[in-house]
Amino acid sequence: AARRGATSVHLRAMAQATISRFRQLIRSLNYVVSTHAAEELEDDNLSILDIENIVLTGQITERQRDAQTREVKCVVTGVTLDGSAAEVVAKVGFGGKLFVITVYLC
Repeated sequence: AARRGATSVHLRAMAQATISRFRQLIRSLNYVVSTHAAEELEDDNLSILDIENIVLTGQITERQRDAQTREVKCVVTGVTLDGSAAEVVAKVGFGGKLFVITVYLC
């Protein structure tokens, strides 16, 4: 049981480090929005500023590993500028930029 607790603490610490990095990349405008995410923004009447707010106010709620590329992407749950619950799926891509894969309202 003690081991499981240590693992849980470790995972929370990793998530905290990752969200801190995501926020730093958002604040410094070092991010790219995929075509798919741009289409989702339009469909949900959201803007780039909503993506920024979701990441700046949110927490990583899930990590996913791509079965083929083995890349890790994170689900960030936060709020849009108008306070609506929403999620961003993102990863740190080539060149160290945050790559926003998709965004959607919850």
